[in-house]
Amino acid sequence: MVTSPPLSENELLESASKIAGKTLRQIANQQRLETPDNQTHHKGWVGQLLELSLGATAGSLPEPDFLHIGVELKTLPLNRTGKPKESTFVCAINLTNLESQWENSLVQRKLSRVLWLPIEADPDIPLAARRIGSAILWSPDKDQESVLRRDWEELMDMIAMGELEQITAHQGQYLQIRPKASNSKALCKGINSEGEEILTLPRGFYLRTILTMQILNQHDPEIK
Repeated sequence: MVTSPPLSENELLESASKIAGKTLRQIANQQRLETPDNQTHHKGWVGQLLELSLGATAGSLPEPDFLHIGVELKTLPLNRTGKPKESTFVCAINLTNLESQWENSLVQRKLSRVLWLPIEADPDIPLAARRIGSAILWSPDKDQESVLRRDWEELMDMIAMGELEQITAHQGQYLQIRPKASNSKALCKGINSEGEEILTLPRGFYLRTILTMQILNQHDPEIK
């Protein structure tokens, strides 16, 4: 089943409202897809299913998922108490061709307008039975964007100074940098403090749960 890309935010929200409360199996059945027993060997399956269901067009391009309307799609797994279960991947970092301005950065483009889809992620609930919650269409407010920008600039400065290996997941108030690789052998090129190329683990920007919890509290979505 091919879903046409939404032509407006209202169209996207209308499509998202149609899957709210449904289980992943119900959505997969609509797309004529098999539902895996778990995500151990199907990492990213949930996000791909929802992209397909809502008509996302960007694929693996470094752009917002819904290109025509500039909206990014992010799933928000919730634990049994309704709180974000984990940090949220934003985008990979090009470690050899660094962006220099927040306004033109991929992180800024990805986070300027986001459709959040809360989803049950309690491990006691089988993957197929997990339900989608009410969508949240969000843009960072002035204070949130100020913190995101500061985090991004501080972390990018460290990379530019060749201090990549000194960056830990503890740095950054809203944004953090973490390794993003399936195993320790999946290396990419980076730059050290001497300006020399090195091999290192790929890195990505992630949003801390402190921010996604703020977003949930502001909008109070439901999973019915």
